[in-house]
Amino acid sequence: MNYVELDKYSRKWIFTHASMPVAADDLEEIKPFTQARSSQIWSEHISKHSPDADHFEKGDWASNDKIWSEDTDWQTEWDSDDATLPNGVLEFIDWEDNTTVFFCYEKYNVIETKWGVLKRNWKNFLFFDDGPMLIGRKKKQVLWFNSNGTFKSGLRE
Repeated sequence: MNYVELDKYSRKWIFTHASMPVAADDLEEIKPFTQARSSQIWSEHISKHSPDADHFEKGDWASNDKIWSEDTDWQTEWDSDDATLPNGVLEFIDWEDNTTVFFCYEKYNVIETKWGVLKRNWKNFLFFDDGPMLIGRKKKQVLWFNSNGTFKSGLRE
């Protein structure tokens, strides 16, 4: 089994919080991976060596400063009443809504969903903003969110 039931996911509350509840149809598409599967996804797509975004090492593609854009603000939009993703994200990511994406908090905590679901509920995903990365299956574009309220966009090698 690759997934943890959402009801048993330790961070379920970010999707069921009274101030920002996620629609039932979208909840069905938010699939936290088991720790073992999360570790596999992280190792295959993010880093074989580093357990989280704070510890990337030489040899990790994400440690290459040349692939990253300048920091772009996301916090202002998160704090607003507007549910739309920040413009910088929408300008960089042109995926179809049914594209499978991985929201990678750290090595043992990765969620699979669809791009359309993430677009509608991005604020929920960013309740935990300690360096998560968003990647799309078979896509080169990546977003790296920082707890200072900014994100960087880049192309994976």
